[in-house]
Amino acid sequence: MSKNSQLEPSNKIFTLPNLISFIRLCLVPVFLVLLMHGYDLVATFLFALAAGTDWVDGQIARRTNSVSKLGQLLDPAVDRILMITGVLGLFLVSRLPLWIILLVLVRDLVLLIGGAIILRLYKVRVPVIYLGKVTTTLLFVGFAGLLLNMPLLSGLGLVEVSWLPGFNADPCSWGIWFVYLGLVLGVITTTYYIATALHRVHKAIDEQNMQLHTDVSTDSIEPVQDAQMEVAIPESLYQNSDENDNMNMKKN
Repeated sequence: MSKNSQLEPSNKIFTLPNLISFIRLCLVPVFLVLLMHGYDLVATFLFALAAGTDWVDGQIARRTNSVSKLGQLLDPAVDRILMITGVLGLFLVSRLPLWIILLVLVRDLVLLIGGAIILRLYKVRVPVIYLGKVTTTLLFVGFAGLLLNMPLLSGLGLVEVSWLPGFNADPCSWGIWFVYLGLVLGVITTTYYIATALHRVHKAIDEQNMQLHTDVSTDSIEPVQDAQMEVAIPESLYQNSDENDNMNMKKN
């Protein structure tokens, strides 16, 4: 078996990486409940555990050749759900400004819903790039720092607005700087994902149109061939008839 065939995603459902992704998904509501009840340390631990195992299931899938089609969909979907739940939790406990929450939510919803639509309609999937993984990691680390909410660092005092924590003079968690860096990389990676998706969708549409044109051409050729056969049959009958007439004349 070749190396490429070993890396081909399988149709298996019950694999170890998929089990890890499912456990990560189950940790999401538990984390949110703990955060809302004031258990910051435990909630931060569960969030970090769910975020950190994203790297684990990917490594296991590649090293054991257990990459599956379900895993390729489930793993990034859990990342998006965990990200959305994390920012919502931070908003509910007033540790993250609204504009950051909206930016993260819009980005993740576009990637999640848009990816599902183009996969269903055009069978197109845009794989996650390494920079996208770095973006997710930075945001997860930043959110974990904001969830932990200690130690608090003094702000830079560059602005006086409250919606730029870290840049104003108010104390804030160290995690906000990871969030800012993750947002910058997030804009870059989202632009790449959208551009790549549009290119692949246009290519898929062109292939569909070409296939449709080929099918129409094939259907139009078949009646012509049938008509030629219909004309050829009478000509052969006429030829046989002429030969019979000549033979009868010679006999006479």
